[in-house]
Amino acid sequence: MPFAIAIATCAELPDLDEDECKFIDALVELGAEAKPAVWDDPSIDWSLFDAVVLRATWDYSRRIEEFIGWTRHVASVSVLLNPADVVEWNTDKRYLTDLAAVGVPVVPTVFVEVPQASSDAITWEPPAGFAEFVVKPVVSAGSRDTMRYSSATSGDAPDLHVRRLLAAGEAVMVQPYLEAVDTIGETALVFIGGEFSHAVCKGQMLRLDTEGEKVAGLYVVEEITPRSASLAEREVADAALAAIPGGLNRVLYARVDLIPDASGAPVVLELELTEPSLFFQHDHTAAPRLAAALLARL
Repeated sequence: MPFAIAIATCAELPDLDEDECKFIDALVELGAEAKPAVWDDPSIDWSLFDAVVLRATWDYSRRIEEFIGWTRHVASVSVLLNPADVVEWNTDKRYLTDLAAVGVPVVPTVFVEVPQASSDAITWEPPAGFAEFVVKPVVSAGSRDTMRYSSATSGDAPDLHVRRLLAAGEAVMVQPYLEAVDTIGETALVFIGGEFSHAVCKGQMLRLDTEGEKVAGLYVVEEITPRSASLAEREVADAALAAIPGGLNRVLYARVDLIPDASGAPVVLELELTEPSLFFQHDHTAAPRLAAALLARL
């Protein structure tokens, strides 16, 4: 019998997008049965699938405990990729401290924890030496609740943002806004089956004091173009991947988002192991390679 594969998505995107459909087409071409499946659909019996691949579960961030519980359940009855423990580690951006601890250059980040009591003081400061900075929750997808502020002109808005997130029980992260994103953009390096696949440039998304234009409430619109990754970017990406719990060989796919710091050296903005866009449209061999890498694990 052919392998049965579920491509996990969310209720707002039940049929996936055009890019993810390329992955399904590639699996079918290799003889598998593959279809999208909404992760929180209670009618689905996940044990009926030989593998469940996380691809477009972009609504998880407001229901993180439910989502993590679901990944653990699926992993107990099927093959979940990427693995549940890796997903739990990666969905909380405190993983940046783990990367920094082993010497991976990351964007400087300050974490503001939820107060244990309502009477506890909330203290935080914008990053010193930077004109602008970004505030967002530590669990977020699609730039949800992510805002860019000016130290000089944004007034009380950043503090109100921090306090609103904390009051909702969400820990906060504050990072300097690295100006190179406005001119050079981010470099996103895609890895499939443990091997470097291709890279793209992600243009500037965050306007000052504005959360950004979104599509279907899931993510901020991005301008994506092909890019060749430099040797320095490849080295930083490899260092980040080496820090994955249990090793790179445990994950089916990965994406490392880099941005130049003030000196021009690449630093990690995000290590995406949960549901990153892999930009198949910019490398037509990528979806077939991902399909082959998945089936080779079953």
